[in-house]
Formats: sequence, C-alpha cells, structure tokens
Amino acid sequence: MDKIPRSGTDDFTDEIARERKEFIEDKTGKKIEHLNNYSFDPAILPGNIENFTGVAQVPLGFAGPLLVNGEHAKGEFYVPLATTEGTLVASYNRGMKLTRESGGITTTIMGDSMQRSPVFIFKDAREARDFGLWLKDNFDEVKKQAETTTRSGKLIEIEQYPAGKFLFLRFDYTTGDAAGQNMVGKATFVACEWIRANYPPARNYMLDSNLATDKKASLINILRTRGKRVTAEVTIPEDIVRGEMNTSPFQLQYGMQVSNIASFMSGSVNNGLHAANAIAAISIATGQDVANVAESSAAIVHSLRTKEGDLYFSITLPSLIVATYGGGTGLATQRECLELMDCYGSGKVMKFTEIVAATVLAGEISLMTAVGIDRKERTSEWVSSHDKFGRNR
Repeated sequence: MDKIPRSGTDDFTDEIARERKEFIEDKTGKKIEHLNNYSFDPAILPGNIENFTGVAQVPLGFAGPLLVNGEHAKGEFYVPLATTEGTLVASYNRGMKLTRESGGITTTIMGDSMQRSPVFIFKDAREARDFGLWLKDNFDEVKKQAETTTRSGKLIEIEQYPAGKFLFLRFDYTTGDAAGQNMVGKATFVACEWIRANYPPARNYMLDSNLATDKKASLINILRTRGKRVTAEVTIPEDIVRGEMNTSPFQLQYGMQVSNIASFMSGSVNNGLHAANAIAAISIATGQDVANVAESSAAIVHSLRTKEGDLYFSITLPSLIVATYGGGTGLATQRECLELMDCYGSGKVMKFTEIVAATVLAGEISLMTAVGIDRKERTSEWVSSHDKFGRNR
C-alpha cells in the first residue's frame, strides 16, 4: 500500500505539501486546483495538522456593529462568521441592528470550569466511599501535583459521583485563555498517578470515564458548567418590535411558550433556536475546536413581556468553550479575525466569551421573529429570506 508522502526532517513546507498534492492527484485521478492556494507559511502549522496538503476555504462575512454592554467586552464589534449557509450573516446582522437600537446586549460571565473525569475502581462500594473521604482530606496535595504541569491551569474542585464500586470524579480547572482540554488531561494524569502511589487501594483507574461528556451536550454540563457559563440579555422596546420586526412582544412571548412545550416533548436539553449557527461560524473563523459546538451550543432561553409592554429576552450558554490563545487561534486568518475584535492572546478570553454570547442572542432574536406567519400577507419571512439569499442552484 502506498503511503502519503512525509518528510523526516521538515514535514511543514510548501515542497512536501506539493508532493502530497501530486500523490493525491495520482491516486484519485483528479486535479487539485484550489486546495493548494494559501497565503501563510506552513511552518506555523506543527501542532495543528498532520499530512498538510492545503486548505479548505470557507466563505467569511462580517455582521455588525454588535453593541455589547459587558464587563469585559464594551462597545461595538464587527463579528466574523465563516459559513456556507446563505441568510446566516444577514440574519445576525439584523439581530445586531435590533439590539443596538434597543441600547445593546448586556453580558455576564458566571462560571469558568474545564473538566477531566477519571474513574477509580475498587473491590467494593465501601472502599470507594473511603477513598472519597481520603480524597477530600488530601485535596490540597492533589491540587499541588496537578498544577505542576501547567502555568495557567488551576484545580478548583474535585466533584465525586459514587456508583457501586466505582468512584467517578470530575476534576474542575480554570484554564486561562486556552480552552484547556489537553491541559487538564495532562494535569489530571499526573494527579491520578500521585494518588495511585499514595493510596494503594486506588490502583485501578481510567483517566477519563466520559463523565466530562467531552464533545457532547449533557445535563451535567448545563448544571455544573463546562468552559464558560455566560448570559446575554436585552430588553427591546415595543415600538421597535412592532416597527422593525413586524410583530408584537405578546406574539413573540406566546411563540416562545409554545416552543418550550415542543422542547420538553422532544427531550431536548436546549430550548433555544440555533445557537450552534453562531458558535460554529465564529469557531471556524477564529480557530476554535469546532467539535466543541456539540456542548457549547446548549442554551437556556427565557423571555417575557414586561409590564411596560416591551420584550425582555435572555440566553444562557452554560458550557461555552472558547479560547484566545493556543490551538488554532494562532493560525494566520484565525488570528487575524480575533485581532479584528481585539480578542487575540493573553487576557482576552472573557471579552471574546461575551462577544460570542451577544452574537448568539442577536441570532435568536432575528430567527424568532422570522419563523412566524404574517397573518395578513400569509407569508413566512423564514421561507422568503432563504428563497432570496439561500438558494444558489
């Protein structure tokens, strides 16, 4: 079997990428014309890709300005959205206009925690229980051992979930400006090896039991937080709802109540509309781990018609995983997109978190007004907008 070409000295050059391109062309009988068009030096790629051959170009547009009244993000921002879905940028742009005219979106970060979830296996439940007590008494030393592996990671808690002879744990860390999954994996491994050496009954363990539900939406992360827990909220005056959205706060609130029933009936852990759209598009643009959209897009939505007749709307993202340092954030176009929002590098992750949450809210507002039916015209803005902007064949 022929192997994809590799270089033993430097596998991240234009030359070796060209060899791989020619290899793939030879094996498939197809000509590559676009994958090999890129503007950066492949030397920046170690740690991000293997067998580098080219790039996948995703169209990118900006929506904005987005007005954010955050504790870290303050002012107006133009948000990069990389997507192939027509109407998406236009919809977020509209939501940003509506919220800007309403005074902007207020954002609040309420939690910061990244997990690795080992399980220790004992001969019976009593041994598991006794280990849990020992672990609480020795938390400070476990913390010390875990933090020897990282400058920015801090162990803040070890959650315990006993089940029979198993003790499932969630090691909770703050991870600075990095998303931190690899960071906490290494730190937890060192901590578990220290535990194993100092508590003989704890000789058998798995480094991750799946209780962290990495890359999966889950109730435990909605309740306990994974990544950042952030809320975005806005109050839209009734005259703007009627004038700009061609509906009323009452109609929107009623629609939300009906939608909540459907979310309950379907067993969904998310009562929002499409948080994944914004998070995926921003993730692609800014070098995030796109698979984290699975848990990041979990949403808790609340809306009401105020006593003044306005529309209050909030969305909480309990497990938003983002980074401004490390991973793909340092790649050429991804770093550029972060820098355009002043969100690249150290000390910027909370600001970026608030911008992402505010963008998600803008999209929720836009879509919730589009899914209704215009009773007079018997038309659907949702359908007509996709017919106008979303069809290319």
